Amino acid sequence: MSFFSGNRQGCNPGPITGNPLQGLCEKACIQTTKVFDACMKQIQLDNAQVTLTDQTPASPTTPLTFVSCSTQIDNVTINDLVVDRFDDKPCFARVSGSVAIPITVNYTDSTGTAGSGVGTITVPIDVVLYVPQPSVIPYQVTAFANAICSGGRYVSGSTFGIDPCITLIIRIVVDAELLIPTYGYCQIPPCQDFTQDVCSGYFDLPLYPAQQAVAPPTQCNLN
Repeated sequence: MSFFSGNRQGCNPGPITGNPLQGLCEKACIQTTKVFDACMKQIQLDNAQVTLTDQTPASPTTPLTFVSCSTQIDNVTINDLVVDRFDDKPCFARVSGSVAIPITVNYTDSTGTAGSGVGTITVPIDVVLYVPQPSVIPYQVTAFANAICSGGRYVSGSTFGIDPCITLIIRIVVDAELLIPTYGYCQIPPCQDFTQDVCSGYFDLPLYPAQQAVAPPTQCNLN
């Protein structure tokens, strides 16, 4: 079993049914990332130039043929960040800079050998967000980005022109300890192993056949 496979106990994640206060048993202090504000931008670029590095295998035979691209979502960074607070709205600020999005481009070279390399797409940002006042533990401005390529083409050397569709999320966050109501610890059930064992159904059979109840025969009336 798992939380969502054959487990119907109360202490597991999922939708709440009935009174949501029933079962609350503690106030727990958890260490997490609190999001003060966030916004999303969706951008479509045409023929964005990407020069690849860290090519695998090294020194492919040109010309190259574009195959696909993907985003390295764990390495998105914000450069030249500027947070400019508004005088009339102290808790709001203009947040500007440029988001560097690492892109992995997959290709084949002229010999048909598959390869890949990493490049960067830079997207400017200039947005208004809620920004908390200064504190001992400072806030951070973070970015998440993911992209798919609707097309791409080889330019020259290790440079490609790609057409990415980018979803970009900018967040104002702080690492914090939060006090939240909980239902206690999750009760973790044992795992249900996946098996295609042809013997499992056979081994589940009883050793001897079950005795079936038989109705007594009906007596014939000879009169």
